[in-house]
Amino acid sequence: MAKTGRQGGLEAIAASLPREKDGLPPVERWNPPFCGDIDMKIAADGTWFYQKTPIGRPALVKLFASVLKREGDKYFLVTPAEKVGIAVEDAPFLAVELAVTGEGQERVLRFRTNVDDFVAAGPGHALRFEPEPGTDGLKPYLHVRSDLWAKVTRALFYDLVALGEERDIGGKAMFGVASNGEFFPMAEASALREFV
Repeated sequence: MAKTGRQGGLEAIAASLPREKDGLPPVERWNPPFCGDIDMKIAADGTWFYQKTPIGRPALVKLFASVLKREGDKYFLVTPAEKVGIAVEDAPFLAVELAVTGEGQERVLRFRTNVDDFVAAGPGHALRFEPEPGTDGLKPYLHVRSDLWAKVTRALFYDLVALGEERDIGGKAMFGVASNGEFFPMAEASALREFV
């Protein structure tokens, strides 16, 4: 995978990879030997770079995203035969689109990522909100698959805040958002004004 510079060669490799019913290769079951790091990076804005040049073909980015694996704090592209390390500045994906269906307990928040993964927040796909260093704000993330997360864009974060509500969690009034029967706290309700 890492040794070919031809995009057609990479796509041929991807076409030959075993697929699960969701169309993704079963990378979590592959444990090939580590072949070293390559000069590939996913920037904080979701842009994929190879040798410091943006990868302009969406199909190629999706191909790489389909064989992305995280182990601890490190990210790898894997095939059954090899594993190469890449750099990720923040999260490997961006949640770029939100569709809301249902109301109340029936509400489901469905996200699309920049690599066209479609994820419904809820059981198995949590939303988490972390303090943003250097500010009083929050950075929201959506669990996509395995140990891979998408950073939720700022515009969608404001949409989540607009859908938010207060709930008592462990004796504290927490502000958060509900989807698919689960509640995802953002912050203590009294501190919300610091984050938006």
